[in-house]
Amino acid sequence: MTNSATSHLLPVFARVDLGFESGEGCWLTSTTGERYLDFTSGVAVNALGHCHPHLVQALQRQATKLWHMSNLFKSPDGERLAARLCEQSFADLVFFCNSGAEAMEGVIKVVRRYHASKGHPERYRIITFEGAFHGRTLATLAATGSAKYLEGFGPPMDGFDQVPHGDLEAVRKAIGPQTAGILIEPVQGEGGVRSAPHSFFKALRQLCDEKGLLLAFDEVQTGMGRTGDLFAYKRVGVTPDVMSLAKALGGGFPIGAVLATAEAASGMTPGSHGSTFGGNPLAIAAANAVLDVMLKPGFFDHVQKMSLLLKQKLASVVDRYPSVLSEVRGEGLLVGVKAVVPSGDLVNALRDQKLLTVGAGDNVVRFLAPLIVNESEIDQSVQMLERACAALSSTQPKKAAG
Repeated sequence: MTNSATSHLLPVFARVDLGFESGEGCWLTSTTGERYLDFTSGVAVNALGHCHPHLVQALQRQATKLWHMSNLFKSPDGERLAARLCEQSFADLVFFCNSGAEAMEGVIKVVRRYHASKGHPERYRIITFEGAFHGRTLATLAATGSAKYLEGFGPPMDGFDQVPHGDLEAVRKAIGPQTAGILIEPVQGEGGVRSAPHSFFKALRQLCDEKGLLLAFDEVQTGMGRTGDLFAYKRVGVTPDVMSLAKALGGGFPIGAVLATAEAASGMTPGSHGSTFGGNPLAIAAANAVLDVMLKPGFFDHVQKMSLLLKQKLASVVDRYPSVLSEVRGEGLLVGVKAVVPSGDLVNALRDQKLLTVGAGDNVVRFLAPLIVNESEIDQSVQMLERACAALSSTQPKKAAG
């Protein structure tokens, strides 16, 4: 790990002693000149890989025109991006912000404000699920409900009732006169690439309709093509009332968004929410460029084809190394491999083979390839995994964490 005594960065990240100076497509070049196949994608951010020509051109063009102008004035390009997102989704309205956590804060405020505007301010509680991850702000940490993230930050913010993932009866029991909505990820990313049956999501939609609740989807990680469609809710077959986006929305440039129906957003009046940098011209230019690429015919066909290929090849490695790996799971190119050895050991062994992956809950390692990945790069990633598994197998019992 990097020696914190030589760095002025707050030591909240356990950073690997490895830095990068450039990237192209699915590949990164380290400061020492070594090439790495990047299957972290900046934790599902660099959906179009590194330095995609269309994104680079869009940002360069915008950088010579306007960087910031404030939300006191109209944003023609922001209006266009919002219209495109609404055209491609269930939403009528969009709010732009800067990150996934900020988008989730917006979702929580939309859900609470909706009921307050209808004369029911007592309805502010939101049902969430074990294994979820919704962000690092105080509200989103409370929604996440994980003790390890909440420790040391005082009493958790009130208003969240967590139930077991996929347990419909527990959801029913948790609904009370103060319940405002239900918040769920279509696929839990940080929680271990876990998903519930489509029937569970359909039952949640029905419950919300019956009880007058809003159904909120956290698509910060699953949105923008990661699961094989532009939005994961389309694969689930259930339409939410409000949804968060971030990560891949800007292809690497920070931007988040809250998407909502006009009814769900009816409480969000002038002055009820805001963001200084939200929807700034550079971020909007990046996100519009991402949509340009993703909405081209055949883009998601490619993602789905690469997903099937990757999962088939990973499954074959699982079969050959049962002492190291046990399962492949996921949707699209949000793929998880459940490890038998500690997942951190597998991440380290893969990095030794020049493949970058990222850990998750439930002892899972995520393979988050850029959506532009090709067959050759998938083959290379699987060969790297095989070599890592062979190395780990030869050092049983487990290698000490590095």
